[in-house]
Amino acid sequence: MKLLGIGSRINHSEYGKGVVTNVTSKHYWVTFIDNGLETIDLDAAFEVIEAAEDEVDTISFYEVERSLKSILKNWSDVSEVVSIADKWKGGKLIMEPGDSNLKPNELPIDTFFRKITMVRDRLRVMEQKINSSNLEEQEKIDLQQYITRSYGSLTSFNVLFKLKSQQFVGQRSK
Repeated sequence: MKLLGIGSRINHSEYGKGVVTNVTSKHYWVTFIDNGLETIDLDAAFEVIEAAEDEVDTISFYEVERSLKSILKNWSDVSEVVSIADKWKGGKLIMEPGDSNLKPNELPIDTFFRKITMVRDRLRVMEQKINSSNLEEQEKIDLQQYITRSYGSLTSFNVLFKLKSQQFVGQRSK
C-alpha cells in the first residue's frame, strides 16, 4: 500500500470530498468540504482523486516525543521534574533529639525532598535493571517484592509531593 502525501484529494463514501492534511502511522487526517476534519484509517475504502507525491512523515512529532519520553523514563536514570507541594516550599525540617541537652538539627525541606526523590529515582533504576537482567524469574519476583516494600515504607513522605501521580505506591491490597 502506497501512502498518500499531504495535499492528496480523496472522495470518501460517507464524508464526501476532502484533502489529506496530516498522516500518522495509523490514520489520514482529512479535511472534508462538508464534514470538516475527520481521521480515517490508512486502509479505509475511498477514491483517490489526486495523489500528492510528497514525502510522508508517517509518525507525528507528538508520537515521537511521547515514545522518546517513555523510553528515557524506563531505561535511564534521568529523573522527571518532581515538585514539592506548595505548602512546604521554603519550609524546614526540624529534628529534635530526645535529650534536651543536645542541639536540634534543621534541614531545608526542599533539600530533604530532593533526597527523597533521588531515593525514588534510584529504586526505579534498580527495578529496571532487575527486570532486564538475566536473573531467573523467581529471583526477579523476590527482588521486586523488596522494592515494592521499600516504596511502601516511603509512603509516609507522600504528603510532600505536589502531584499524587508522583507519590510512592507500595503493595496494594486486593
